[in-house]
Amino acid sequence: MKNLLILHASQIATPTGNSIKHGREMDQIKCISDGAIYVENGTIKEVGKTNDVVEKLKKNNINKFDQIINAAGSAVLPGFIDSHTHFLFSGYRLEEFCERVGGSTYMKIMENGGGIQATVDETRKASFTELRDSGMQRLNEMLQQGITTVEGKSGYGLDEKNEMKQLEVFRELNLIQPVDISVTYLGAHAIPREYQDKADDYVDLMISKLLPKIKHEELAEFVDVFCDKGVFDLKRAEQLLKAAKKLGFKLKMHADEIANLNGVSLAAKLDAVSADHLIKISPEEIKELSKKENTVATLLPCTAFCLKENFAPARDLIDSNCGVALASDYNPGSSFTCSIPLIIALATFEMKMTMNEVLTALTLNGAAALDLANKKGTLEPGKVGDIIFLKYPDFRYLLYNTGGNLVSKVIKNGELVYEG
Repeated sequence: MKNLLILHASQIATPTGNSIKHGREMDQIKCISDGAIYVENGTIKEVGKTNDVVEKLKKNNINKFDQIINAAGSAVLPGFIDSHTHFLFSGYRLEEFCERVGGSTYMKIMENGGGIQATVDETRKASFTELRDSGMQRLNEMLQQGITTVEGKSGYGLDEKNEMKQLEVFRELNLIQPVDISVTYLGAHAIPREYQDKADDYVDLMISKLLPKIKHEELAEFVDVFCDKGVFDLKRAEQLLKAAKKLGFKLKMHADEIANLNGVSLAAKLDAVSADHLIKISPEEIKELSKKENTVATLLPCTAFCLKENFAPARDLIDSNCGVALASDYNPGSSFTCSIPLIIALATFEMKMTMNEVLTALTLNGAAALDLANKKGTLEPGKVGDIIFLKYPDFRYLLYNTGGNLVSKVIKNGELVYEG
């Protein structure tokens, strides 16, 4: 048995529960002063006031610990969950990023041969080892910011060989480093150059060959599609997602980022685990989404910021009783960042979310966006021991010390894996 005891935390701050929080529920955070957490074999067993937890452990004759951490002066939170990323790629797009800052648009850059296809070209050239090593570096960067679980999408191969290469790298990364990766197949990230006038043929290839192979080899849990202007229309998106669902994949959708194609309505109709981006979501779609108990609205403020777009209407979504998660969209084009501090600053100052809502969105609702809310996202008995410590005694310093990384320690599955 391996165990860990955390004592005298100035504050334990956590949402509670085993499912997505909607609307006003997102603002409900449980805070414990002089708190303690006992973790055994990677699972949280006790949470409460230090004196109460210590007394309970004594009664159960638990008096030997592999590690004891005195958390005085620190706020202690659930590990952050980044539920939408494209972190595995080769090839940077610095020039086009600067072009966009100078006034060009995402769609214009794509039409001129840049965008996703530029990263596809470089990722196809990259070896398994090169992708693994760069992926490891990015995961280490995430860990230092308190991210203990991340979603990783393929979608920079766009053919059988290179999509499988990305998915196999994810599998190895899950074995050799501490951050958990929930894997999504995103072959429908763009229409590859060789299928530019044959989009239906590419969809048929994914349905007939790639989806069954990926399922058989258990390389991905989710299937996603970029349903938007200039990419996959609603009809093709529905065709692909229905085929994926029939095979037993869980569904995600890039929806309403560049234009409104009623992608959120499709996500709701197909009971997708999440609908992501939502910059152009309509009031009617917000109403539809509010009726879905298990579809998370995953908002990506860093992308809107870098694209100089309006932010997704977080306040309208929450006030309409939707469940909102926040994620980085870490990718080489529109959001080359996994910065939790930037997400927090944008979500509060620009999207009008409260700090309580932000904490819920980055933990429990992030877990729900990966169908993990019964295992992760809160500090409660029975949950995985993924825990972060801050340099300050109150979790609201994450907002107050604007833009600063305040994470001092990270516990993963009950073991210390990072100390800054």
